Amino acid sequence: MGLALAQGLIAGYAFGMGDITKEHGEFPRTERTRVTRKPDRGSYDRELIYSILDQAFVCTVGFIVDDLPYVVPTNYVRVGDKLFLHGSTASRLMRTLSSGAPFCLSVTLLDGIVFSPTATGHSVNYRSVVVMGKAEVIESPEAKLAAMRDFVDYVLRGRWATVRPPSEQELKGTMVLAVPLVEASAKVRTGFAVDDNKEYNGSAWTGVLPFKWTPGEPLADPRGKPDIAVPANIAHYTRPQ
Repeated sequence: MGLALAQGLIAGYAFGMGDITKEHGEFPRTERTRVTRKPDRGSYDRELIYSILDQAFVCTVGFIVDDLPYVVPTNYVRVGDKLFLHGSTASRLMRTLSSGAPFCLSVTLLDGIVFSPTATGHSVNYRSVVVMGKAEVIESPEAKLAAMRDFVDYVLRGRWATVRPPSEQELKGTMVLAVPLVEASAKVRTGFAVDDNKEYNGSAWTGVLPFKWTPGEPLADPRGKPDIAVPANIAHYTRPQ
């Protein structure tokens, strides 16, 4: 199943520039984002792509440094037609992206495990997005502060108003990057196994085990004030915010 998942989520994306076609409400289909493996599962619909990005919480960023590939997980926030990333000014990821180097960013939501009557037919249901891009450094303190607010409120809507904002020193030590959403595509799998009907004569159970990201019981920080009740939007946390 690991190989099938890798093929489904990674090898399905072709890399290399080509002709661009553009449709209303869709991202242009470039050679770098066109889904080639199981193309019927691919989508370039802007609304679908944004809905996946807005529900996910962590992305992985692939980039090259000194001819070596790196894939680093980080969080992000979407504001309009841009993604924002932030991190330490000393971060290899941030330094590389701020240089204008091209990179690939992806997110995946696991929706279920697909149990097949055959060993090789097992799969997963998922929603994924791949973004090809270059980053722009946010220079002004005002814009950086606004982006930091968006990061915090993406974690929990309204949280920014209840906590201490970043200090001047903290802002100086933080790099904020904007990623214009120009090339992006989604890939989605739903449903049951795709084995032939003749394979269903065995004794193994077949079907889908759904997955859903569900928060647990909030744990109070022992250094916090014990008389502050858990806010309703934390006690009943959902995504997207």
